[in-house]
Amino acid sequence: MSLSDCITEIFASNVFSRTVMQERLPKKVYAELVDVMDNGGNISMATADIVATAMKDWAVEKGATHYAHWFQPLTGITAEKHDSFLTPPQDSRTLLQFTGKQLIMGEPDASSFPSGGLRATHYARGYTAWDMTSPAFVKEMSCGTVLCIPTIFVSYTGDALDKKTPLLRSMEAINTQALRILRLFGNTQAKKVTPSVGAEQEYFLVDREKYLKRRDLIYTGRTLFGAPAPKGQEMDDQYFGVIRPRVGEFMADLNRELWKLGIPATTQHNEAAPAQHELAPIYTTCNLAVDQNQLTMETMKRVATRHGLVCLLHEKPFVGVNGSGKHNNWSISTDQGENLLAPGDTPNENLQFLLVLACIMKAVDDHADLLRCSASCVGNESRLGAQEAPPAIISIFLGDQLDDVVAQIVSNSESIKLLASGKLDSGVSTIPVLDKDGTDRNRTSPFAFTGNKFEFRMVGSSDSIAEANVALNAIVAEAFCQAADILEGAEDFHGACSRLIHDWMSQHQRIIFNDDGYSDEWVAEAVRRGLPNLPSMVDAIPALTTPKAEELYSKFGIYTKTELEARAEIMYETYVKMIKIEANTMIHMASKHYIPTAIAYTTRLGQSITAVASGCPQADLTVQRKLLIQVSSYLADASAALDQLKPLMDRVDAIQDIKEMAHAYHDAVVPAMAALRHPVDELELLVDKDLWPVPTYGDLLFEV
Repeated sequence: MSLSDCITEIFASNVFSRTVMQERLPKKVYAELVDVMDNGGNISMATADIVATAMKDWAVEKGATHYAHWFQPLTGITAEKHDSFLTPPQDSRTLLQFTGKQLIMGEPDASSFPSGGLRATHYARGYTAWDMTSPAFVKEMSCGTVLCIPTIFVSYTGDALDKKTPLLRSMEAINTQALRILRLFGNTQAKKVTPSVGAEQEYFLVDREKYLKRRDLIYTGRTLFGAPAPKGQEMDDQYFGVIRPRVGEFMADLNRELWKLGIPATTQHNEAAPAQHELAPIYTTCNLAVDQNQLTMETMKRVATRHGLVCLLHEKPFVGVNGSGKHNNWSISTDQGENLLAPGDTPNENLQFLLVLACIMKAVDDHADLLRCSASCVGNESRLGAQEAPPAIISIFLGDQLDDVVAQIVSNSESIKLLASGKLDSGVSTIPVLDKDGTDRNRTSPFAFTGNKFEFRMVGSSDSIAEANVALNAIVAEAFCQAADILEGAEDFHGACSRLIHDWMSQHQRIIFNDDGYSDEWVAEAVRRGLPNLPSMVDAIPALTTPKAEELYSKFGIYTKTELEARAEIMYETYVKMIKIEANTMIHMASKHYIPTAIAYTTRLGQSITAVASGCPQADLTVQRKLLIQVSSYLADASAALDQLKPLMDRVDAIQDIKEMAHAYHDAVVPAMAALRHPVDELELLVDKDLWPVPTYGDLLFEV
């Protein structure tokens, strides 16, 4: 049977889905569980025991010997502790057991997870609690098959120590406030509004043997040194090009593994840079999309190893070619299937859509700093604004049609006309004339409307999409709440709604920008408009702890002030630790690899010059002497930069305040690292290939 024939058979075969639950649970138990999953509440312990037994039996049939509470701590990756189903042996025999108590709650050692002060150092306890809205699944791993139960992770005092808990809180907030908006328009049938997300994932594939020869890739996930290859992406021949056999085998294997986990991976293609590729799934419920994206990244790495490859998820693994991002496609829909971001055929007459659009414009403008912060990770430092990714300035792209509608509303036009969609005639008689999309996406926009959703393009490829969606859900929930507060008591709802749309679109039209977001002119224009420009992660982190942010998140119970302060501290700590690792790796590589290699090469050149001069005094040695001078000069520069970097790090590490230390790493250490990189990269272009100690960009990017 071919893979295409068995997709429907293998899809979600490793997921304890609702279909599986319905088959294996008594009707009353299944009904109780589904009601709690859909509407909230708690199941009885008797029900939990029945569910746990059914889940265990199903997993054991799949080959599982252990179970794990699978959660997402503030490390940015997932965590799991495996416990077997064994019971205490009696007479050398044991039974397999999994109870409702074990299903619902666990107590992992929380001592080594970042908490930002939420957990006292001498208290190790943390609690994991079953997230019933995300189905359990089995993972087939080298250590065996494990039943994984998605959970939240909280401290002894109930503070969120993970990314899932605030996400679920934000989903409840937008549900409550969106229902208020729907009721204003007479929709009494909808019972739930849910944010949906589809996360496109970019990544690089490199040969594992070459990867293992580069300490920088091993320790940091990116190349800290490396001269550009003679060919990069200039010819645009990689983008959507024919997929190479080795990569294709990886993709086929990856699809199979993802489909088994119920992840609807649909799109695969080569991306713009050499060795770069992309995977995109069908959209799904927000929290499930977050879980699935984490599983996708983990599965990519595991499958790559099978094929002698390494999957690089770093946002900028190679200087001089495109980095990798994660486009977070976000929309909100009712339980009846209505997408609140679908404009319909006549958006100019669709009052509900226009109100939703006005709310989103207000939300993004009011909280641009929070959105920027939500996409902040250390790897994104080298990507955002680098002529390949959205700039660090937040703006909205609407497309010609909606932009024209907004302009008419702002200018108080008596009747709002709809800009007609254009036609696309290819000039080929056998090709039909096509309708031209009025929302053709702007690839330079960080927040682009694309038909019936917004594409938040700033998220880093290695980063969790949880924070981005927490921020999106929260800021839109606030705007919905403010709109509902104004409109619920209005005597003339239609008139009041139209005025509110006009006022908010007028006040926040500055956030709309449809042109080239990469241009220097846009930076100057953004300053004129008063839009924040937060170029670095350390510049963006303070957005988390402003009074505005605290009011927003506390109002909807998403974060407490303490939780926000903890997350800010963790972000500063993460920045410091990552840059410190990178700097130490550069020091190691320069000291142990590059400088000794350059010395060996200058020695070879010197010996060559001496030997030739001795053998033939009349020989022209201009080239050899010039090369020796060049290499010696860059060698001296590298040594001097190395001598400056080491004591600089000692001084920065002595700073007590973590925020001040992070800024010092950004302002002083990062430039010092660049000063060390430059002469080493120049040496790579001069030193003999047979002496160079590591694979080059050409070796890594073009030999898979």
